[in-house]
Amino acid sequence: MNALLAATLLNMALIATVVILHYDFLIRASDIIPRLCRHHRPRILLGVLAALVAHSVEIWIFGLGYWFMHHSEDFGHLQGNFDGSLLDAAYFSFTTYSTLGFGDIEPIGLLRYTAGMEALTGLVLITWSASFLYVEMQRYWDER
Repeated sequence: MNALLAATLLNMALIATVVILHYDFLIRASDIIPRLCRHHRPRILLGVLAALVAHSVEIWIFGLGYWFMHHSEDFGHLQGNFDGSLLDAAYFSFTTYSTLGFGDIEPIGLLRYTAGMEALTGLVLITWSASFLYVEMQRYWDER
């Protein structure tokens, strides 16, 4: 299979996985949180914690993708302050997902495409979480 096609399919799989996971986290949070808490403040705090857990899991999923692609011959590599470990791949994923930007690790080859797609996906999912939390705050604001 062509390396570009393989990278595109892998990127689509990564993005689909994290978007579905994020949706599931938000749906479950909106169902469970009102049953757990009667008061406004704990509901919002649990919503924030659920969003942070979701983003952390999503970052690690992309990190696994980078680690796999780095150790394959066809996708390029990560260079700089990178020792090839899963932890370094997750760190790179965190800086990319949060759109903090490249610093001490940079993608080479087809991994640049994955990094761009992760940054776009992270931006959308972070915004989605912020919208979710805003709606939850509006829903329960009068109960304070």
